[in-house]
Amino acid sequence: MSSAKYRRVILKLSGEALAGSKGIGIDPQIVSSIAREVKEITDIGVQVAIVVGAGNIWRGVQGMKMGIDRATSDYMGMLGTVINAMALQDSLEKQGVDTRVQSAIEMREVAEPYIRRRALRHLEKGRVVIFAAGTGNPYFSTDTCAALRAAEIEAEVILMAKKVDGVYDADPMENPTAKKYKELAYIDVLKQGLGVMDATATSLCMDNRIPIIVFGITEPGNIKRAVMGEKIGTFVKGE
Repeated sequence: MSSAKYRRVILKLSGEALAGSKGIGIDPQIVSSIAREVKEITDIGVQVAIVVGAGNIWRGVQGMKMGIDRATSDYMGMLGTVINAMALQDSLEKQGVDTRVQSAIEMREVAEPYIRRRALRHLEKGRVVIFAAGTGNPYFSTDTCAALRAAEIEAEVILMAKKVDGVYDADPMENPTAKKYKELAYIDVLKQGLGVMDATATSLCMDNRIPIIVFGITEPGNIKRAVMGEKIGTFVKGE
């Protein structure tokens, strides 16, 4: 094992991160770039599980605005995560990384069902596990899925790969004077309503003492830097 700070991690990828500058759909170059970075850390012995969103394909809130029932719209989003998971799996396997997709909604032809013990066994064997379909329940985000799976597999940290390079006190895209936080406590994220992850996910991380590193996915090498313990992005932890 290398000098990596973390032995087992959850990498949370937003759907938007897979879309690149297009904003929608899947950018094959972006997916390949992420796959190469994941391979880098698996090559040094880090066990990696990935939770992927579906904002590049479908958003539950978007469906509600169109008049679609909330639960139905959320299920549509879950199916979108499976599409993203399959794209990631294909790219990882082209890099020579043994990968398994586990879906919280059963679809045996394309993915394994989510079984905690099987996921742990895959990780112990050096396989990357991609958790698809969120928690399998409407009204829960993929951020909550990342927090839940992190607790279940005893991950040491959640790596939140986003388009922005950390957590700010305002939207840095709209406010050039927005201040970036280097460190935050979970309770401050909740009190200030900061856009790290939703309140349910943050509370779950707080209860289980799972630290979160929020960093920019567009900067090459950031995933490895985070795993090695370099100070990048924003570190969210207890008091």
